[in-house]
Amino acid sequence: MQGFPETVSHRLVLPADANHHGTLYAGSLLRIALEAAYAAGSRGVGPTANLMLRRVVSLECRRSVPVGTLVELRGAVLQVRQCYLVVGVVGMPMEGHEIPWMDGLMGFVQVDATGLPVELPAGIVSAARERLWQPLADRLETLSRSRGATAGWIGVDFQQR
Repeated sequence: MQGFPETVSHRLVLPADANHHGTLYAGSLLRIALEAAYAAGSRGVGPTANLMLRRVVSLECRRSVPVGTLVELRGAVLQVRQCYLVVGVVGMPMEGHEIPWMDGLMGFVQVDATGLPVELPAGIVSAARERLWQPLADRLETLSRSRGATAGWIGVDFQQR
């Protein structure tokens, strides 16, 4: 068994993270969600982790987050394949609210020193069956039925005008 099933991080929303409304800017949201997902994936893989973001599978923002808010994000590995894993991220409900302010799924590939995909180590723990992670695991199951975007690009002639 490698790593930890869940990571917890906290982030203070600063003015540099804000949009013109004084709330968390979407680009900053993506950055902090990616940082939390990368931390969870790296801890899940263990000391041999060398992860590269492959895709943002899903990202939902349900509530504005004002500057000065301290947010809590939890992350966990939800799916493991040969060289690819998907990490779920949940922005835990803010005070006075009952549902997460955000959640997302991010896919990472394990790469070697040249940037090519390599097999993940055995024993990575998935939290997909844990109650907190069930909504994201269900969403991932639904999204996994669709074909990846890369296949559409194979064979395209980019030299054609």
